[in-house]
Amino acid sequence: MSGHSKFANIKHKKEKNDAAKGKIFTIIGREIAVAVKEGGSDPANNSRLRDIIAKAKANNMPNDTIDRGIKKAAGELGSVNYEYVTYEGYGPGGIAIIVEALTDNKNRTASNVRNAFTKGSGSIGTQGCVSYMFDQKGQIIIDKEECDLDADDLMMTALDAGAEDFSEEDDSFEILTTPEDFSEVRQALENAGITMASAEVTMIPQNYIALTDENALRQLNRTLDMLDEDDDVQAVYTNLEE
Repeated sequence: MSGHSKFANIKHKKEKNDAAKGKIFTIIGREIAVAVKEGGSDPANNSRLRDIIAKAKANNMPNDTIDRGIKKAAGELGSVNYEYVTYEGYGPGGIAIIVEALTDNKNRTASNVRNAFTKGSGSIGTQGCVSYMFDQKGQIIIDKEECDLDADDLMMTALDAGAEDFSEEDDSFEILTTPEDFSEVRQALENAGITMASAEVTMIPQNYIALTDENALRQLNRTLDMLDEDDDVQAVYTNLEE
């Protein structure tokens, strides 16, 4: 997905209703809980927690909500039992779908995800059946209107910090990193006072598939909508050409 379409999706999500915002906050809250359990409650010593806090702020989560989530997770270390699970499969027209979930009940989540695929005339596959079509990358999107640096200076700041690639779109900049370098690059941009519209480790398709059949697109959207409504689902990636 190009920086432009990615940025358009970010703006669309941020403009959605309070219910959608609540889902985003639930997703981030669970990520905070797992990060605190694995690395402690001090962001200075927990790079994963720092990245999640940055993600929370990019999604307009209030600081007191973030702090409350960290304190709650720190006080409930023994009861935090979420685990990451990934599902792979196909939607109509051979569209590849990867679903990342964070759950305290794998049976419930597996049933819900399978149902979402089935309702949209898709099918769950085995681990690895579509993930080879994607590259895992750190992806940072910057709104041009929110950035005081020109493209060259921003590019050099990112590349000097360890970024792999830099691209410019009509209304945004996209910076790509390896998953291992993502935290360091994001931190360098934050230290430089650069506001990020989005910063996360994501799955980027190597190639995209156009879906022109309206019925197939409707079925795919049914699956994606059901997954979006599931609180266990953290992220969904497809190779659908927007």
